[in-house]
Amino acid sequence: MNLLLEILSGGVRGGTSILYAALGETISERAGVVNLGTEGCMLAGACAGYAVAAETGNPWVGAAAGALAGGLLALVLAFFTLSRGSNQLATGLVVLFLALGLTSLFGAAYVSQTITPFRIVAIPVLSEIPWIGPIFFEQDPLTYLAYLLVPATWWLLFRSRWGLLIRGAGERTEVLATYGHRVVPTQYLAVVIGGALSGIGGAQLSTAYANAWFENMIQGRGFIAVSVVIFANRRPVPVAAGSLLF
Repeated sequence: MNLLLEILSGGVRGGTSILYAALGETISERAGVVNLGTEGCMLAGACAGYAVAAETGNPWVGAAAGALAGGLLALVLAFFTLSRGSNQLATGLVVLFLALGLTSLFGAAYVSQTITPFRIVAIPVLSEIPWIGPIFFEQDPLTYLAYLLVPATWWLLFRSRWGLLIRGAGERTEVLATYGHRVVPTQYLAVVIGGALSGIGGAQLSTAYANAWFENMIQGRGFIAVSVVIFANRRPVPVAAGSLLF
């Protein structure tokens, strides 16, 4: 029984990195851009997050650095696909290879270093609920933040004006342009936000789950995130369920 609880709890903590990336990809795809470089954004976030956490001793600063690294890499994809008209899928693979090279080069010095990682924090009362408590409410802070991010993403996409612009950019670009809104800047912002969330997912993996950095540590989680978004039809709640299932 205890072993099963540990497996399920570890599954939630391990799936959080995929959840961040999948929510980011949901925003990007709603704007009409498939970021196949999500794997690379996660890898950049994992490396930057671990390196900065090692240098500063603060995992929160590391998570912020992971978001920045993921967002910058997504900006590269946005520039080539939106401004230069390159193929989205091919460019995504190029971004992945770029991330592999950069993280292998700059991350080599941090392979054997230790950091102060995110600690498990049990939420009072909720963590005492049989089964549900140990699985969902004895986790690291980034996992709790991911819980809140799911309804926040849903609200953003389906209840806010900016979410309407995002969906318009991906589904009805001519309508958006007719009403005087610029499509490409909206898509840029969506892609960068998606990359930043993927970067946080990578940082969560290195600073809260594995507590280590090694080359190519994402190992396909970014591709899983893209697949989850497609199968969940770009809806945040099913995306969250699919991410934790994986």
